[in-house]
Amino acid sequence: MTVTYTARVANARFCGFSKLLLVWKGSIYKVLYKEFLAFFAMYAAISTTYFLLHDDQKRYFEKLAIYCNHYASLIPMSFVLFYVTLVVNRWWNQYTNIPLPDRLMCVLSGGVHGSDERGRLLRRTMMRYASLSALLILRSVSTAVFKRFPTMDHVVEAFMSKEERKKFEGLHSRFNKYWIPCVWFTNLAAVARCEGRVRDDHTLKLLLEELNVFRGKCSMLFHYDMISVPLVYTQVVTLAVYSFFLVCLIGRQFLDPGQGYPGHDLDLYVPIFTLLQFFFYAGWLKVAEQLINPFGEDDDDFETNWLIDRNFQVSMMAVDEMYGDLPMLEKDRYWNDSNPRPLYTAATLYILRKPSFQGSTFDMRIPKEEMHFQPLEEISENLEESGNRHPNMALFNRLLNAAPSPTGFMGLHRTSNQLQRLHHSPGIDMCS
Repeated sequence: MTVTYTARVANARFCGFSKLLLVWKGSIYKVLYKEFLAFFAMYAAISTTYFLLHDDQKRYFEKLAIYCNHYASLIPMSFVLFYVTLVVNRWWNQYTNIPLPDRLMCVLSGGVHGSDERGRLLRRTMMRYASLSALLILRSVSTAVFKRFPTMDHVVEAFMSKEERKKFEGLHSRFNKYWIPCVWFTNLAAVARCEGRVRDDHTLKLLLEELNVFRGKCSMLFHYDMISVPLVYTQVVTLAVYSFFLVCLIGRQFLDPGQGYPGHDLDLYVPIFTLLQFFFYAGWLKVAEQLINPFGEDDDDFETNWLIDRNFQVSMMAVDEMYGDLPMLEKDRYWNDSNPRPLYTAATLYILRKPSFQGSTFDMRIPKEEMHFQPLEEISENLEESGNRHPNMALFNRLLNAAPSPTGFMGLHRTSNQLQRLHHSPGIDMCS
């Protein structure tokens, strides 16, 4: 089951994420502890070997360690984060492309009419065809779904009839045939339109549009499964991480401080910061390894079998049991209330004490002498007098009056005021 922890961090508190560090399922400790122990064991083995060497051999090993530590920085590690970002975006896009029947079932329930057995059969069959298409594509990309439906016999027993299987297998194609039930859906929708179950072409168009959205998501899942992140990118990232820490096994070893090597005045037997570095970089690589295919059986992979159960049950209820099922119309509790407000519990009364947001300028204050509207004639006279006193200002005004402005007279007014402010500003001579 996907690890959900959002309720634990609903409110930001001091060290709010610290409680999540103790979770084991879906944690970085669970996916990384084997590699971490292997790295530490190899480091300890090399370190033990160092203490068993002769003095001349120790000096040679120390030079080798300094050499490896110096050139380890040349291995690029920064793009590991970019690779993880790419994988996370791909992971979320795959989730948003899982075909969900909610929109299709609502259009189908309201668009295909008939409370008799024929109408019920049409709605249920069309919805089952859509669910069958989703099952076929999930069976093609998800190992969990394939284990549940390993053969077409299992699919027939759960979703298909024997006649439908004959039709399905009678169409010979070397490509994946998940789209065949969608074509059956469109043909059945055309039959419903001819029978008058779909009462107009607009409803038929809406029904087919929603089916195409549903089918498009099935197609995107198939393409995500077929087109992976380029293998060379994954190989480069993996080689960079592994080679970096293989070099660190020698380059980060304990060296005798008595030899006076630069940077080794103080050395520790346990490389704390190297282990932290391994934890972070190898942890990023493990995150990408888990998320690059979310249709497996890892802790944070998608619950595809649960989605199949939920989608099939909900869609069948919507087009069958809930067809034409409406509660009795009655006046709501706020019928005579001109200012309705839903109720609050004692835990949410603090919301009523907060002032309602009116806008960013709601509390803005302007001096009273600047609030009066000015007649346009008076504004024009002031502009003309200002232009006569300053020849350059008059030239600017004539140029502005000659050129068409999208802001009209108010734009001219604002421009003139800006020029006047520049003229009266200290240190600026408009007439020079």
